[in-house]
Amino acid sequence: VRDVMLGFAKMRIVPRTHASEDVFHAIADGNRRGLIDLMEPGPRAVGELVVASGLSYSATSQHLAILRRAGLVSSEASGRRRIYQLRPAALREVYDWSGRYSEFWRSRLGALGDLLGEQP
Repeated sequence: VRDVMLGFAKMRIVPRTHASEDVFHAIADGNRRGLIDLMEPGPRAVGELVVASGLSYSATSQHLAILRRAGLVSSEASGRRRIYQLRPAALREVYDWSGRYSEFWRSRLGALGDLLGEQP
């Protein structure tokens, strides 16, 4: 992983071999975000996630493997079932990164409000 400057912005470059371990890569897919949402209330068996998500068993398993490698979920066997649990601490990196832009959006929305307030 390395940082490079592109114009005025610093960009994080993740080597392809490590992309599946990157939290940002893991949450980039809407299906994986949906699985995360399904586990937010508590641990869920793979079968429950398949039914609730509408994905195939194979697709669900592949998405869960990516989430597991990124540290977003853990799994354990319970008899013949595999139970997955959200590990939200891994999302802290996303929260911290996106939080840097809260002041940017506050100022932009404030400027827009000022502009709209000036309209007759």
